[in-house]
Amino acid sequence: MGTETDILIIGGGLNGPCLALALASAGIRSTLVDRLDQSLRDDPGFDGRAYALALGSCRMLGALGLWADLKDNAQPILDIKVADGKAGTGASPLMVHFDHSDLGEGPMGHLVEDRYLRQALLSRIAGHPLITQIAPATVVAQTVVAGGASVTLDTSEVISARLLIGCDGRNSGTASRAGINRTGWGYDQTALVCALAHEKPHDGVAYQLFLPSGPLAILPLTGNRSSIVWTETTARAETIQALDDAGYMAELAPRIGSFLGSLTLEGDRFTYPLGLSLARRFVAERVALVGDAAHGIHPLAGQGLNLGLRDVAALAEVLVAAKSRGEDLGASDVLARYQQWRRFDTSALAVATDVINRVFSNDNPLLRVGRDLALGAAQAVAPVRRTMMREAAGLTGDLPRLMTGEPL
Repeated sequence: MGTETDILIIGGGLNGPCLALALASAGIRSTLVDRLDQSLRDDPGFDGRAYALALGSCRMLGALGLWADLKDNAQPILDIKVADGKAGTGASPLMVHFDHSDLGEGPMGHLVEDRYLRQALLSRIAGHPLITQIAPATVVAQTVVAGGASVTLDTSEVISARLLIGCDGRNSGTASRAGINRTGWGYDQTALVCALAHEKPHDGVAYQLFLPSGPLAILPLTGNRSSIVWTETTARAETIQALDDAGYMAELAPRIGSFLGSLTLEGDRFTYPLGLSLARRFVAERVALVGDAAHGIHPLAGQGLNLGLRDVAALAEVLVAAKSRGEDLGASDVLARYQQWRRFDTSALAVATDVINRVFSNDNPLLRVGRDLALGAAQAVAPVRRTMMREAAGLTGDLPRLMTGEPL
């Protein structure tokens, strides 16, 4: 059996459904293929995962009609505090404090749990007349055909579209089948991810503490809860993850300190190997890559999903403009506009996170002095802090319309 659609999106995580909704808002049909059964995506239970959505990303979700479904369960990020530190000794007194009142545009972003964001997306695309979902299904072959691309699923179904979009992660099959190679390296670091309930309120403050083994992020969730992204060397992370909950907390609690009072694990514990992974091209003939399929960076800046959403916003805007001009949505010159728009932004942030991780993830005394001097200077110079805040909030650069809250 064969099916035809305007756009074929491979990957049903977060970026894929967002892209389908953005395109549908401008009348473009899409088919979304996901390897996971929808019942797994739609699990309402809390598993500990959450996302730091920059202000620009929140505005985009508002433009797509999603923020109304999320705002009651979203925790505003009012302030961010960044410091050097050592396990058991707390943060250095030389701390950079990013106060949202200096930004003048409200919170710098929000923390949203995975379950709420995923459910909001699934409910919006379910039954949408311009969005077709196929799940569970896996692409086993893809080819360029006259005027488009064609894929074969493991169900034997063949789907043709004018453009194939890979939203299928760092190990993107869409990219490899299109002949797009990757560059990158591992950090010999692993992120341990969990959520904690704590005795004292977090007051909407996010913390980034740089420890010798890697950064520790403490991100505020609704209530007296926080999301933890804790970086350790891979060998050490494997040992910690194998501990029972009591042993795990015995390792984590000294790294956080006492400012949140007593701590209790909530939800599941996850690990993610860390590395840099960049596609050498974001496009190929009749193919475009979005999110981790195009770029995977270190999570220390909390920008992974935000970068993917910028990809979604930029690609949707390019395709909607092409549609209005009567252009072929999968034409090479149309795709080139998307690549030109997104490659510099993602490459610059990838390099920045790589350098910061290498400079801060050690206990070299000379580098520690240099780091503390840099943090002290950033705290002392208000224009530098405001520039860094605007970057973290997703308000800099050539912003797609959706990122400003303007619908397509």
